[in-house]
Amino acid sequence: MKKQLPPKQRDELLGMLKKRFEKNANRHKGIDWAKVQTRLEANTEKLWSLNEMEQTGGEPDVVGYDKKTGEYIFYDCSEESPKGRRSICYDHEALEARKEHKPKDSAINMAEEMGIDILTEEQYRELQQLGKFDTKTSSWVQTPAAIRKLGGAVFCDRRYETVFLYHNGAESYYAARGFRGALRV
Repeated sequence: MKKQLPPKQRDELLGMLKKRFEKNANRHKGIDWAKVQTRLEANTEKLWSLNEMEQTGGEPDVVGYDKKTGEYIFYDCSEESPKGRRSICYDHEALEARKEHKPKDSAINMAEEMGIDILTEEQYRELQQLGKFDTKTSSWVQTPAAIRKLGGAVFCDRRYETVFLYHNGAESYYAARGFRGALRV
């Protein structure tokens, strides 16, 4: 089934995205909102995904444009890790491995259901060039297969004006750790 927003909700979301786009022009120099909106209106499933990002507290915004594909790149730009995506372990395998006190979901599963990708470490560091994010929280990032195979997962945060990459067991979860997503439209 195709995921679409009702017209009223679509218009509200587009208005909110436009306002955020205009307020944070430093994130997307040289990008024209009218072109972004045209692209969004032609991709209803991507608009649905942006709404999911918004509803979980991500505050998505345009952070780039891919000249090769013609796609606009959105990241979650909320000051802290999105509130509606915290207290989750890394992936489904980690969720199943917990014998008790299971979190409500996993980062990888939530991202898939939302139609977005979890930021890579590189993307996370790019985001940090646009502002100060996760100064009190942390965010899971895509974990290399070799680390995941051994039971670990990685996350990032910003402390002491520095972006740090850490590790934890993939099944761990904390009230201050969520994930940030990326979406190409």
